[in-house]
Amino acid sequence: MKSTVRFKVLGAAALVCGAVAASLVATDAGAATVSAAQRIAPARASDAHKPTVVLLHGAFADSSSWNSEISYLRRHDYPVYAIDTPLRGVAYDSAYVEAQLKTIDGPVVLVGHSYAGEVISQVAAETPNVKALVYVAALIPQVGDSANSLIGQFPGSELTPENLRTVPLPDGATDVYIKADKFGTAYGNGLPKAGIRTASVTQEPIAFSALTDKATVNPPKGTPKWAVIATDDHAVPTRAQKFEADRAGARISYVRSGHDVPAIAPHAVNRAIVAAADSLR
Repeated sequence: MKSTVRFKVLGAAALVCGAVAASLVATDAGAATVSAAQRIAPARASDAHKPTVVLLHGAFADSSSWNSEISYLRRHDYPVYAIDTPLRGVAYDSAYVEAQLKTIDGPVVLVGHSYAGEVISQVAAETPNVKALVYVAALIPQVGDSANSLIGQFPGSELTPENLRTVPLPDGATDVYIKADKFGTAYGNGLPKAGIRTASVTQEPIAFSALTDKATVNPPKGTPKWAVIATDDHAVPTRAQKFEADRAGARISYVRSGHDVPAIAPHAVNRAIVAAADSLR
């Protein structure tokens, strides 16, 4: 299901919008709309010792890609949020997420899929309450790296010009989509056919300029990191994922999955998130 808001409230908690004008809507049936005047506070004693898990989607997806992880984390009493990032570029998206995280009290486990690996790396360097990072089939940059350079350093990506569709915008920017008939090959392999068809026409575009944005900071060395590496990834080559995870000193796990690991193999993501959260106790 497509989200109609930029920041979905998904834990037993509430949020102050701060500088970002976004509606906060509880996603489970029967939950009440959340007032923008409320602060995050654990609703049950069992929540008090658990960090907040914040999930960031990558290019060509939105926050609904985390639905399985959200259900699991809620069942286990984790405060959890999924942010719909604008996908306008590393600096813009990082600032957007940083503004959201300033409203969260206590430690945060920040989870990023795909392109969002670049975003969580920068956010962690700028936001003290980010205490652990989980990269899911993700890009993990060092200063000077871009999405294009990270993806292209090893062969195998199907995110090639002939598989992409570009849309010029009135403001002079350009959005990038995966061609609908190539979505299953380049991104969604491992999803059921019906899921591929739906995702191919509901995908969120990324700004073309975001693909060449260069990282200006390294992921903080002192922040523990986990990396879930997809072994059948046609978007970000598995070798690239491993190289970047090794370079960052991440704890690595492997899963047989295409690029959309959050939807295809949520169990692998859940294990990494829980391990990251447990490390903070």
